[in-house]
Amino acid sequence: MTGPHALWTSMLPADTTFSPSQVAVAATGHRIAFADGSTRLCATSGLWNVPLGFGNPAVAEAVSKAARDASYLSLFRAPHRQAEEAADALIDLANPERYARVVFSTSGGAANDAAMKLARQYWAQHGTASRSLIVGLRGSYHGTMYGSHALSGDDLLQSAYAVDRRSVRHVAHDDDGEELSALLQREGDRVAAVVVEPVLGTGAHALAPAFIRRLLALREHYGFLLVADEVATGFGRTGRIFATDDWAAAPDVLILSKALTNGAMGAAALLVCPRIASAFVRGGWTFVHGETQAGTPACAAAILAVIAELHRIEVESTTQALAAELLRLAMLWKAEGVVTEVTGSGCFLGLGLRAADGSPLSGSHVLQIVSAIADDGVLVHPGPSSIELIPGYGFGPEDLLETDRAVRAGLARIREVTA
Repeated sequence: MTGPHALWTSMLPADTTFSPSQVAVAATGHRIAFADGSTRLCATSGLWNVPLGFGNPAVAEAVSKAARDASYLSLFRAPHRQAEEAADALIDLANPERYARVVFSTSGGAANDAAMKLARQYWAQHGTASRSLIVGLRGSYHGTMYGSHALSGDDLLQSAYAVDRRSVRHVAHDDDGEELSALLQREGDRVAAVVVEPVLGTGAHALAPAFIRRLLALREHYGFLLVADEVATGFGRTGRIFATDDWAAAPDVLILSKALTNGAMGAAALLVCPRIASAFVRGGWTFVHGETQAGTPACAAAILAVIAELHRIEVESTTQALAAELLRLAMLWKAEGVVTEVTGSGCFLGLGLRAADGSPLSGSHVLQIVSAIADDGVLVHPGPSSIELIPGYGFGPEDLLETDRAVRAGLARIREVTA
């Protein structure tokens, strides 16, 4: 085991220690190398961040050039050309009829905070400050900044951190919108925004078409702003550039991060609809939000390179073909009896798991299965009574075969670890 280090890793007990086989030292393509000399295939796209592969040459060169040409330029009270070009490219990619302006941020959590602020200010400056409630979904994950931590629908020790949730509500995502409708009947005139992930990152649960239809109809009736958190689903993950491209009407705000820079830079963006953008222009309002590292030249360069790469690989047809193969494997695993359900969408799938006695797999047992799959050479993501597969878009037949072997080996361990 490695000795104590100053590094405090995320989402694990503070006394966790790691063997050399768990300490990453490099990553190339879709593989991660570890301190013991081993490598593993990453079927999580580096926590959703790296769909174009680790060390993508086009992105790496763009960031390197930007770091030489303009190592830092700020967006505080002045623009810079690189950020202007990246913002224009994002609007072109997402459809200029749906979105008009871009606010740059540094992470999905920070961007969710910004979206909550933007919605509340929009209504406050319209003279309806009572519209301050933000509605999220139970089981959702939006980050662990102060606002996004409150909005996240998972149990993430919010009470221990005194996270203020008085102006946040949570409703079910799997009831075709019944609970949301009931909430709006009670408090609809106080709701500033409803924030949803098209596919919940926790458990990979895709919103049902009936829920989406109800959500859009309720927005028409009650007038709240609709925010789509596409941090995990954006840039081709579900088979479309954005998962919300298939919605009958666009969200008012689209939140992007992760694949935005292929993991090369800490970056996020809010794409804002004409309705909100024009209101701020007409009113002469100032959105009081700024982040020192947001929209730097290197971030902007990475965004532009990612968009060019998405076009080069014809991302929608590429991810649709990969998704079909991934679903084929998932259904084979399900047929063997240990996988209870296949959730998600496109190249973002969840496998529901059960113990030997038929009960849902506990969190500790899920981690044992994830570890067993890693021992067989493939990294997958843990979920509630499930594992998740989020492969890079360049996964080929050999990568899928390797994933199949490792997942089967891990699933075979379930009866052993739960007996």
